[in-house]
Amino acid sequence: MKVTVDEDKCCGAGQCVLIAPEVFDQRDEDGIVVLLDPEPGADLHTPVREAAAVCPTAAIGLSERA
Repeated sequence: MKVTVDEDKCCGAGQCVLIAPEVFDQRDEDGIVVLLDPEPGADLHTPVREAAAVCPTAAIGLSERA
């Protein structure tokens, strides 16, 4: 799985950080999300998918790798 964040769409809600703190963090100055791990291990796929699903602006993109 490859994770991307569209910073222009991100509103800084922070739900992704609460759900998957190993993968997402927020900048102190504006709350915009940054990726800590753009290719998380299989053990993190479920929370990352949940984070993407609850993102209010659909700023989190996921691409599955074969």
